[in-house]
Amino acid sequence: MYNIRKITDDLTYIGCSDRRLALFESAYPIPDGISYNSYLLNDEKTVLFDTADKSCSEQFFENLEAGLAGKDLDYIVVHHMEPDHCALLQNISKKYQNAKIVCTAKTVGMIKQFFDFDIDSKAVVVKEGDTLNTGKHEFVFTMAPMVHWPEVMVSYDKTDKALYSADAFGSFGAINGNLFDTDVNWERDYLDEARRYYTNIVGKYGPQVQMLLKKAAALDIKVIYPLHGLIIKDNIGLFIEKYDKWSKYEAEEKSVLIPYTSVYGGTENAVNILAGMLADKGVKNIKMYDVSQTHYSYILSDVFKYSHIVFATTTYNMGIFESMENLLHALCAHNVQNKKVALIQNGSWAPACGGQMKTLIETWKNTEIIDESVCIKSALKEEQLSELDALANKIAESLKN
Repeated sequence: MYNIRKITDDLTYIGCSDRRLALFESAYPIPDGISYNSYLLNDEKTVLFDTADKSCSEQFFENLEAGLAGKDLDYIVVHHMEPDHCALLQNISKKYQNAKIVCTAKTVGMIKQFFDFDIDSKAVVVKEGDTLNTGKHEFVFTMAPMVHWPEVMVSYDKTDKALYSADAFGSFGAINGNLFDTDVNWERDYLDEARRYYTNIVGKYGPQVQMLLKKAAALDIKVIYPLHGLIIKDNIGLFIEKYDKWSKYEAEEKSVLIPYTSVYGGTENAVNILAGMLADKGVKNIKMYDVSQTHYSYILSDVFKYSHIVFATTTYNMGIFESMENLLHALCAHNVQNKKVALIQNGSWAPACGGQMKTLIETWKNTEIIDESVCIKSALKEEQLSELDALANKIAESLKN
């Protein structure tokens, strides 16, 4: 049975959600599921904006047929060629053989990589500033390379003042009845997953996001239609403000994040004491993670959020404890920068992880290592409390400055 939702008089939501998938892109936990958003315009010309993942193909085709209500399909706009949005493109093209595919030149090449149908005879290749008139509506296409694939574009509907934003302004999480941010407490309940989505999926490409934001600033945007997550109306200004910060690698929270690993509890005890000292010095909103218990995608999100980070881990096989090493490599891969960092190392007989952590973090742009002097050998000793207190003082002073 089809499941479609009216957005406006001539625009219908025909997407679907997956709550069974454990890992998005085989990498990111999605305990609240994921939505694959697709939109159908019934103007003088009918336009399908993106398709969906193959996991919901049956539902999607029922939705599309119901939305068209007997009409033929004139255009398919491909904003982004990733399979979670385009897996059904070939099947749709075969079913609706008159439909033209509106996309970038790079998208044509990618379609040939993924599929075997004759895209050359169907493609309407667009570039920056090109338009498509469907009757009542006129769409302007804007290139958005590396947000987060090289072929990406977004489109702006001049009639409804709507931005079809591809993977920009998306979020993890299924659609739970409510389609719009106007119907939920978005900042409280959805912002964290929007941040985790951005930092993990798009976060590496801050300069490219900045280019897109500059283009978007020239538009009068009343609604954003992303390919994942809720349709945005009320929180456009807030979301753009957050994207601006995230893509400039600016912290939202002037406080301390402490990711740690601990094999037998010695390192954990030390960071618990440090966190208490920081709190006693007036530091608020401290956040701690056991890296071995928390997926790196959540920690990466908060690394973007927080201004100061304390990494504490143990030496293992003469290297960095595996889960911490994996986290640090993920942070490097996602272009983390503009941080104040302190390091705590533990090693029962040959502490070695501190220097290796420092080597990785020194590759981060505009990042200062505040302190790297605290070294625990198995367990913290009373005489080392002064070292932790000195570190807490340095961090607190850095926060004030």
